[in-house]
Amino acid sequence: MPVHTPIRPFCLDDPETFAGEEEVRPSRSRTSKKKPKPTVRPKVEPLGFGWYLSCKTGMDFVMAAVLLILAAPVILISSALVRATSRGPAFYTQTRVGRDGRLFTIFKIRTMVHECESLSGPRWSIPGDPRITRIGQFLRATHLDELPQLVNVLRGEMSLIGPRPERPEFTSKLERALPAYPERLRVRPGVTGLAQVHLPGDTSLASVRVKLAHDLFYIQQLSPALDIRILFCTLLRVLGVSYESIRRLSGMPNEQVIERAVQIVMDGGPVWALSQSA
Repeated sequence: MPVHTPIRPFCLDDPETFAGEEEVRPSRSRTSKKKPKPTVRPKVEPLGFGWYLSCKTGMDFVMAAVLLILAAPVILISSALVRATSRGPAFYTQTRVGRDGRLFTIFKIRTMVHECESLSGPRWSIPGDPRITRIGQFLRATHLDELPQLVNVLRGEMSLIGPRPERPEFTSKLERALPAYPERLRVRPGVTGLAQVHLPGDTSLASVRVKLAHDLFYIQQLSPALDIRILFCTLLRVLGVSYESIRRLSGMPNEQVIERAVQIVMDGGPVWALSQSA
């Protein structure tokens, strides 16, 4: 019988997580032989700057190469501190879901104790998570643990900016609760992104829903100007600026716009309506 850790992070295997979230299926009538037509959900695509999406791969490669060279000393020092302060390797790899559902291996600096999920299974991190090491707390706060993902950008698996890449253990269950969730996979996942710089880590299904709305909003409003603002927000986040202050300083969509987008996702409405909430 497996032994679980004393913490209780948000777990998608918990039946309570999806209480009331199951999709309502129409009841079958014995007198009717016609099957209900499946709902066709429009594709989430950029409303403008369509050319930018095709150019983004080359721009990502050049910028990632430059950033990796500049960040190499920081990565080496950080990895040395991890090795010196905790048991296990300095880096770790994990399978994530990329564009169009393709799986890839992500690279990060280890911030938790070695093999922390060997007993508990896949779990999201929570505030005050005891699995995070002391140096790991600093690396997570400054997002320095994400720097090795620049290698994923060079390999064409990720973009500098895009939705956060999720683990395959979670995606199928999230798609069951949030039918629009697969739409975020129409672009490559990012090292940083609109949701990442405005919202803390996922702790509940409600927080995932809010981030999904941000991801869909980003895809439809994709433009060079938006990416520049997100990079600016990322710098502010590394410097320790709060999420609320970042939203105010960056001029990003206000709470009313995001709340409208969240409501559309919750209602299962047409995703193109997100643009009408702006």
